[in-house]
Amino acid sequence: MLTTFFFLAIMLVGVPIGACLCLAGIFFIFQSGDTVLFQSFPTQMFGGVDSYSLIAIPLFILIGEIMNGGGITKRLVDLSLAFIGSVKGGLAYVNILANMLVSSIIGSATAQVAIMSQIMVPEMEKQGYDKTFAAGLTVYGGMLGPIIPPSVMFVVYSVLAQVAVGDMLIAGIIPGVILTILFFIVIACMGFIYDYPRTAKRTIKERLHTIVTACPTLLIPIVIVGSILGGFANPTEAAAVGAVAAILVGRYVTKEFHYRMIPQILLKSAIYSAVVLFLVAAAAVFSWLLIYGKVPQASAAWIQTVAKDPVTFLLLTNVILLVIGTVIDGIPGLIMTVPILLPIATDIYGIDPRHFGVVVVINLVLGLMTPPVGLSFFVASAVTGAKPGKMFIVTLPFFIICCVALVLLSLFPSLSLALLK
Repeated sequence: MLTTFFFLAIMLVGVPIGACLCLAGIFFIFQSGDTVLFQSFPTQMFGGVDSYSLIAIPLFILIGEIMNGGGITKRLVDLSLAFIGSVKGGLAYVNILANMLVSSIIGSATAQVAIMSQIMVPEMEKQGYDKTFAAGLTVYGGMLGPIIPPSVMFVVYSVLAQVAVGDMLIAGIIPGVILTILFFIVIACMGFIYDYPRTAKRTIKERLHTIVTACPTLLIPIVIVGSILGGFANPTEAAAVGAVAAILVGRYVTKEFHYRMIPQILLKSAIYSAVVLFLVAAAAVFSWLLIYGKVPQASAAWIQTVAKDPVTFLLLTNVILLVIGTVIDGIPGLIMTVPILLPIATDIYGIDPRHFGVVVVINLVLGLMTPPVGLSFFVASAVTGAKPGKMFIVTLPFFIICCVALVLLSLFPSLSLALLK
């Protein structure tokens, strides 16, 4: 109990979450009096990142940076516009579709929101959309980033849960598509109420020209997702090939990527990768000490008194994770909850760890769009100037439909496992 209070206290004063985990571990060892555990502390940290699967994380981050610098995002937006055509609320549909395409390359919600807010919000404002709605919609579009492969959160979960990275990435495809379709339905319903403007009409020749010029940018997600689905490469190899494809597309198709940009891109990718991997290392120590302190067993005993079957357990998990996600970012939330909840889900309720991973990740990502913290809203606010609280209110139907999707995923495991052999 004292360790919990210590952890919350240092987290609330602004200590980074990775350092919080390590310091709480040190405090726990001193409190337990078993100081011999310090001998295994460095070994546990190193063991946490000593995994081939984790190499995929810096590579996925690198792809996102190359894509951003190479003008590939703008081409994907143009491609979405060509497909949608002139319909009521057309740019709102384009926002979601473009986010879905971009999410197949970036894999991070906050990074995607920052990039897409710069592109979509000014364009939607020009067409007569409310800036607050446009920014809020972009935030929910960015939610697809950690769900549709490649996903940094799924890679981290795979390492924590000891399941195949490829399986987790594939498991996110159908839920990501379902969320996209549900977002389209919400836009259609809201379009009748608020009379959203139509996108400008474009001739078939103009649309074909846009499709032809933008289609090469789809080579990147096709290479990544196709090679994993086809069994030609594991996620790490697919990420490496995807990075090369991103460079080639940015240099010779969009012609906006220059080789002199590589040092800066590598530096930014290395910094973000180091942050994520340190969190994973800290998580290894955290999990080790949780097991030593028999926390999972105590949690399991309490949960069993509340949840009598797998569905009830998953619905309870949805509520717990959604609350955690409102105050803690996605990956740290994953690191703090999976070591406790996963053994209960698999050993007691017989839930497939891959299905459980999809439910956990979507919950924590939705937490990024939920007050009081709602990190993604603050990212969009910093880029666009829209107020975070108002963004949440005007896009409340999207939050509700996400909750509906989570209930459906909890009731029907096949929605996440259908593509797995």
